[in-house]
Amino acid sequence: MPHAKWFIGGRLNVSENCLDRHLGTARENKAAIIFEGEPGDVRTITYKQLHFHVCRLAHVFENMGIQAGDRIAIYMPMVPEAVIAMLACARIGAVHTVVFGGFSPEALKDRINDCKARLVITADGGWRRGKIVELKAAVDKALENTPTVHSVLVLRRCGNPVQMKEGRDIWWHEAWEGAPNQHKAKAFDSEHPLFILYTSGSTGKPKGVLHTSAGYLLGCKMSAHYVFDIKDSDLYWCTADIGWITGHSYVVYGLMSNGATMLIYEGAPNHPQPDRFWRMVDRHGVTILYTAPTAIRAFMRWGDNYVLRHRLDSLRLLGSVGEPINPEAWMWYHTMIGKKRCPIVDTWWQTETGAIMITPLPGVTPLKPGSGTQPFFGVVPKVVDDQGKEVPRGSGGKLIITKPWPSMLRTLWGDDERYKKQYWSEFAGVYFTGDGARQDKDGYFWIVGRIDDVLNVSGHRIGTAEVESALVSHSSVAEAAAVGRPDELKGQALVCFVTLKAGIEASDKLKEELRSHVAHEIGALARPDYIRFASGLPKTRSGKIMRRILKEIATGGEIKGDTSTLEDFSVVASLQSDEE
Repeated sequence: MPHAKWFIGGRLNVSENCLDRHLGTARENKAAIIFEGEPGDVRTITYKQLHFHVCRLAHVFENMGIQAGDRIAIYMPMVPEAVIAMLACARIGAVHTVVFGGFSPEALKDRINDCKARLVITADGGWRRGKIVELKAAVDKALENTPTVHSVLVLRRCGNPVQMKEGRDIWWHEAWEGAPNQHKAKAFDSEHPLFILYTSGSTGKPKGVLHTSAGYLLGCKMSAHYVFDIKDSDLYWCTADIGWITGHSYVVYGLMSNGATMLIYEGAPNHPQPDRFWRMVDRHGVTILYTAPTAIRAFMRWGDNYVLRHRLDSLRLLGSVGEPINPEAWMWYHTMIGKKRCPIVDTWWQTETGAIMITPLPGVTPLKPGSGTQPFFGVVPKVVDDQGKEVPRGSGGKLIITKPWPSMLRTLWGDDERYKKQYWSEFAGVYFTGDGARQDKDGYFWIVGRIDDVLNVSGHRIGTAEVESALVSHSSVAEAAAVGRPDELKGQALVCFVTLKAGIEASDKLKEELRSHVAHEIGALARPDYIRFASGLPKTRSGKIMRRILKEIATGGEIKGDTSTLEDFSVVASLQSDEE
């Protein structure tokens, strides 16, 4: 630690492990992907066909001069070609960084520049709630200041008009023409970089989490096999976008290495009606459903009637991912969706851990609503106090992992110092997750959520520092602080306290402008739920904003704990009277 390596000297190809291994077996003509677009178009791609597609794209990359170790940015809708692009990168040893299609051009530009990507893969657009999300236009804007990018590959998905830049942009279908259907996968070292995935940190700059090949693949393959009890007859649906780690591990690598059949859906869960998911479960015969507590709470809010119209009798296993699930949502999921006969695997893991770390095994582990239950094989977590001593059962503390595991991150791209400081400096020689937890009398783990300045909003990690720097970049804002408050639907709502520059009038119009400004800078997922104007923010004498106090004000609670370091008590009083 902190630089554990696995299977040193071993060589493999991750794409070969997901595709070629199934050729010549009963699986080669089995569906790998069943895709449904938001407008209702359906495509089925077998393992053999997927292998052809990936081989062809690997040739396209090589013809563009892409070599092993080069970075490729993928900014696409949730379509099969996004998966094909990931597997083709792995085939030639290029390192992919998938950027969620909901991120702004600014956020895309930062990620491209951080990893110095040479190629961007995108689409004209994608469908979301009946409208086209114009991805190519966002890429054009992002590339105004990205010196390393030499090519853009554009998939035609929606048919909306786009600008194609001569010498840089090429249509996917044109590049594809005439490329061979066979491509010999090259073997790479077990520690060869597979992908970089950016995640919010407690400072403004997103962190490029680096995962390598053999250990990551083992973690995904093994956890998918045991946690989802994958059988050849299953149709598995993970509702996550491939822009997140869940999509990497449990749509692509973990499932394909097991030869599973996946459903992939492009659009929103409530388009055209709030029963879209249940209609799809019945229409395709989904057997395993893996989704987020935020989605489950939204389904609850939309009402049981949308669920009761559908049989859902194909389902045999349910899963939860992204944030702790509250017992009420767990019971609704169990009763309404699983009809009291499907086990629920409530999984805890992170972008950094690469694969599931704490989880029940279906049919094996007795379940408790709201608990992630027990560690997966070989994972050794502990709950400790600030000094790193294990706390008694029933007490809250910080969640650490005490031994290396195969799918752990290897570093932060281009910033090993930050990697060591962020994850390994809190307690010597062990990985600090950044989450709070407790163990009950039976040894079951209950995850409480983030301890640091990272919020979990609708299952997305959003760094408060990132939101604050976006707000302060607006010409009217002098200072800003962002905190979370509990929210029934999202888990946490984003509350921002803003101090305006002298002479600027506070208004509802300005509130809306600031919310839109944050969405423009980071993406709609970071749009603040509430903005409160304040004449000043509570600070220590050394000038540090006391977010703990703002959090207590945001949740309407009384100010507890030590306030002796507070510089100006009247600031708190005025914020509290504003609240009333």
